[in-house]
Amino acid sequence: MNILRMNIRLIIAVVFVGLWGTNAATAQEVLTLKDALNYALNNSEALRKARLEIEGGRHVVAETRAAALPQLDATSTLTNNLLVQQFVLPAEFMGGTPGEFVAIAAGQTWNAMSQVQLNQQIFNQQVFTGLKAARSSEEYYRLAAQLAEENLIQQVATNYYQVIITRQQLGVIDANIERVSQLENTIGSQYELGLAKKIDLDRIKVNKNNLLAQREQLEYAVTQQENLLKYYMGMPIAQQITIPETEMNSLENEAVASLGNGAVNVEQLLDFQVLKKQEELLGFQRKAYVAEYYPSLSLSGNYTYSSQSDKLNVYTSRALSFDMAGISLNLRIPIFDGNARRARVRQADVELKKIHEDLRNTSNALTMAYENAKIQIKNSLNTIESQRVNKDFAEEVFNSTQNNYKNGLANLTDLLTAETDLVAAQNSYNEALLNYKVAQIELVKSNGQIKTLVNE
Repeated sequence: MNILRMNIRLIIAVVFVGLWGTNAATAQEVLTLKDALNYALNNSEALRKARLEIEGGRHVVAETRAAALPQLDATSTLTNNLLVQQFVLPAEFMGGTPGEFVAIAAGQTWNAMSQVQLNQQIFNQQVFTGLKAARSSEEYYRLAAQLAEENLIQQVATNYYQVIITRQQLGVIDANIERVSQLENTIGSQYELGLAKKIDLDRIKVNKNNLLAQREQLEYAVTQQENLLKYYMGMPIAQQITIPETEMNSLENEAVASLGNGAVNVEQLLDFQVLKKQEELLGFQRKAYVAEYYPSLSLSGNYTYSSQSDKLNVYTSRALSFDMAGISLNLRIPIFDGNARRARVRQADVELKKIHEDLRNTSNALTMAYENAKIQIKNSLNTIESQRVNKDFAEEVFNSTQNNYKNGLANLTDLLTAETDLVAAQNSYNEALLNYKVAQIELVKSNGQIKTLVNE
């Protein structure tokens, strides 16, 4: 009996753990905008890659710096001379007959040589320019990572509000389906009593089916937008999320943003700073090409130890061994290379001219984005107010028409028209809210304040 009780308790425990694990796996992540942005900044694959570029830039600096440091190499070779080289000498040198020649073996069967070489750049303008360019490239990757953060915040925030508005549109459809369902029940009862026509009941069913089809499309849209939001955030697509209702309420009750009157300083924006850093890097590239015209001066030294023997004992005291060492001062003066250097310098000049055009275009585009965002916000605020009035008016018209229809003072066509106008007004109001938020996000992005969304 005790064993049976223990088994039952074990089964209950296993079932409980399994159920708890299932609930945990399907738990939904409640996301405010700030939560979504912080999650994205910590988990985005794009940001992780940008931060790796910064780390890689530091290694590039270290690699370039190494070219200015002493270079030390050691080599060692062991050679088996299968056929020893011979020299032909007059025989009389060896005590032979004058006029005759003899072949004398030069060297031994085994030869070993070890060498240590040292090289130090004293003056090399290319190396010095490369050091400056490497440091500048590290700063470029840092700016690029910051720009990637700003772009990510804009993407996540925009898509976050898109999900809110689409869900709100889904709520509008649900409310409309409920109204039409109630009307269907009413007309169905009237039809059974002979007080309504079958065509009226059929029209209601057709209208309801159309609404159900629209709802299905909106459900797909919500799912796709949520998946896109999770993709931008770096969140697993299978993770379920929910957005608090307070987000929609705060969107509707949000105060008018302060637009400011001055022009934006584009030189403070990361988009412009990244291009300026690219211009600086291209300038260093041109200087590196020009540095190819300069002479270079280096100091080198070497030590060589050589050993020979007719047996494989070259590393012993029985072998014939000797060493030598030397120090060299090396001067290299470039004279003519077929104008290849000149061609590279001119190519660099072209790239600099292109980046100058990009800078002018980007400056103009950033100013345009800022001014357009201000205009869009003003327009959106006016549209929100007018659409709010239209929505309230459409609700009054629908309620009045519905009451008149119940009292026989309006036909079904009037009621369905009023219902369609109400849905259109509600959706236009929601769309105006979305346009306002998109313009507001673009404004803070275009004036370099996009990161304030994370701190709100």
